[in-house]
Amino acid sequence: MDLRKSSILILILTLLSPRTLSMRYELRSGQTKCISEDTHANSISVGKYFIVNPNEGHPLPDSHKITVKVMPAEGTTMKHEADNVEAGQFSFTAFETGTHYTCISAVAHKPETTLTVDFDWRSGVHSAHSKDWSKLAKKSQVEMMELSVKGLFETINSIHEEMFYLRRSEEDMLELNRSTNSKMAWLSLLSLGVSLSVAGLQFWHLKSFFQKKKLI
Repeated sequence: MDLRKSSILILILTLLSPRTLSMRYELRSGQTKCISEDTHANSISVGKYFIVNPNEGHPLPDSHKITVKVMPAEGTTMKHEADNVEAGQFSFTAFETGTHYTCISAVAHKPETTLTVDFDWRSGVHSAHSKDWSKLAKKSQVEMMELSVKGLFETINSIHEEMFYLRRSEEDMLELNRSTNSKMAWLSLLSLGVSLSVAGLQFWHLKSFFQKKKLI
């Protein structure tokens, strides 16, 4: 959902630690709320969210679905995206210092209903306070390492392909040089043959001319 077309409420909890956000709030059908968090470069962020069941022991109603997007303030790369879910979790490593946003939207439903969402977001050292959070943080680190390895592998493949391309280009250039040299050699021989033929014809013509004039 486009942030500019959504009714966005930025919720900043100054009474909590600046590295930990834990809250519960209400959302009406079709409404969107965004939470901001300042993250440092190379810091790990993990989060959990779920819809509070208004009737414990019973399944959630079909109207109780949310869409969740986690993104940096600048750029279009999503850190996490989930559509029509009841609960979920995310983890990522920030590439640079800046603000990240988690936007949670209640799926439009008629008649309108009100959802209660429980949300917890931790960054930096707070992200490893519990076993579950530690697992998420480790997962994020593994995913970042996996992306780095894939990036290096793609770079190596690109260099390898470039080397083969240069080698093929060099072979093509050598073949072109050999072909050109061969053609030039034949052209030189042909030119020499034409020159000798012309010289022979000139000699024969002059000899015939002098013989007719009885000069020789």
